[in-house]
Amino acid sequence: MKAVRTIAWIVTTAILVAFIAMNWTKVPVNFWPLDDGNYIHFDWPVGFVALFFFLLGMVPVWLYFRAVRWRLNRRIASLENALHASSMPSLAEEPTASAATSPRPDTTSQTTPLTPDT
Repeated sequence: MKAVRTIAWIVTTAILVAFIAMNWTKVPVNFWPLDDGNYIHFDWPVGFVALFFFLLGMVPVWLYFRAVRWRLNRRIASLENALHASSMPSLAEEPTASAATSPRPDTTSQTTPLTPDT
């Protein structure tokens, strides 16, 4: 499975590098309008602009799935703790359970000590 994942990452990286190499022409990207009607802009290659906005769109989805994974891990840990707590005998039950299973000494066959007066 790790080999398939590694091959997928290599193919994705190769496609991304090829896309950036084919679209190396620089385009103006307008960021913020100014008071005089112009914009703050940078001249970036098209590939970098596409990569930037792809990653920008992926961030909310990634954060959502991280939150879901965190919540599910907490839920699993809570259920495991509840199972662990219910499977362990409590300390109050342990002596009574061991007393019920251990043989008691026979107290009826005890002899009374002899005293010199009798």
